[in-house]
Amino acid sequence: MKFLCDQMLGTLAKWMRIYGLDTFFAEGEIDDSKLIDICNKENRVMVTRDKNLISRAKRENIETIEIKTTDIDEQIMKVIKGIKIESKLILSRCILCNSLVEEVKKEKIKGKIPKKSYENNKEFWYCKKCDKIYWKGSHFENMIDKINQIKKSIEAS
Repeated sequence: MKFLCDQMLGTLAKWMRIYGLDTFFAEGEIDDSKLIDICNKENRVMVTRDKNLISRAKRENIETIEIKTTDIDEQIMKVIKGIKIESKLILSRCILCNSLVEEVKKEKIKGKIPKKSYENNKEFWYCKKCDKIYWKGSHFENMIDKINQIKKSIEAS
């Protein structure tokens, strides 16, 4: 399942990528017609808060998810509830460009990240498209904590 988040949902798009969901983020001023074309051509689900865009997308038989809240946790729950999230896909995408990341040997990234992060970690992931390097630092732990909290909230609802 692939998604498109409009320009109002940048934070949600990043979190969807953290969950491993293929998520196109419509950054900047992109005409609604172009967004609908992208969804049609790439078979993407439209995720938006824009009621007019939802109406247009539905007329084009595009599956939509309407986001009604500004609370990021509630937005994430709205999208992932009912979707089987494979744990192996979590943190498999670059949160900046949506490309898949791949594990890279520690030696290959020496000098490209802060020295302390290099010394304190053994596993690293690399995005070939945007040259971003990831590792299991404090941000990683915070993301995993949030994922677990949201999972518990979904199970409790």
